[in-house]
Amino acid sequence: MNKLPIQKRAQILGLLCEGMSLRAASRLADVSINTVTKLLVDVGCAALAYQDKALRNLSCKRIQVDEIWSFVGAKEKNASEEQKAKGNGDIWTWTAIDADTKLAVSWLVGGRSAEYANAFMDDIAQRLANRVQLTSDGHGAYLDAVKGAFGNKIDYAALIKIYGTSPEGEKRYSPVECIGCRREPVTGNPDPKHISTSFVERQNLTMRMHSRRFTRLTNAFSKKVENHCHAVALHFLFYNFVRIHKTLRVTPAMAAGVANHVWDMAEVAKLNN
Repeated sequence: MNKLPIQKRAQILGLLCEGMSLRAASRLADVSINTVTKLLVDVGCAALAYQDKALRNLSCKRIQVDEIWSFVGAKEKNASEEQKAKGNGDIWTWTAIDADTKLAVSWLVGGRSAEYANAFMDDIAQRLANRVQLTSDGHGAYLDAVKGAFGNKIDYAALIKIYGTSPEGEKRYSPVECIGCRREPVTGNPDPKHISTSFVERQNLTMRMHSRRFTRLTNAFSKKVENHCHAVALHFLFYNFVRIHKTLRVTPAMAAGVANHVWDMAEVAKLNN
């Protein structure tokens, strides 16, 4: 892989980060799909290691968390027992966003159980330098997870959405209408004005737009759990360090003081050198 010129590696990674599938990237870059896959694995591992080290001692004030659904191999309801034994089926990406800098503070790929909620919250707690206000949705696993990771040293609230009935004749593809929401303080003294998950939900849309594996109703879904994790790590490196946030006019990493310049894709490609 190191025989590929940096600019060629940067081109391939840029295509992947802008929503191309592995095969589309291989065709446009005129390289083997095995080359693209190996580059994704190598840089994905390096991206995870770099961000795990860089995203520490963060002075965030407001954190929003959410989970985004995808699947590996087959949807849970369609997966065979053999596929499930290999880890295929529904998979969730837990995401934490700093509401002020838009930095993706932490993420975790896995199930939607209490076990993953606990691991996710523990990781967030280890990355923060001070007390924060945290907002989650109404997923029950958060309650014990937040308490276990932060105790009483947090201002935590849940934003519980109220949904209507499914539209007639459109049950398969149309989302259920959200007809309201309820803000429920849980721990500490959260500011009601900042009980929101809008920014983290917007980041979920960004992920669906920039990572082909999350695009609905296509055949570009992940076939291996490991490669799904590598793609997520690459996406967040791109989101945090390369992509300029249009409101902030800098990258989230720069806004958070984690980086002092806008990265280009060549810098991303050099991570695994």
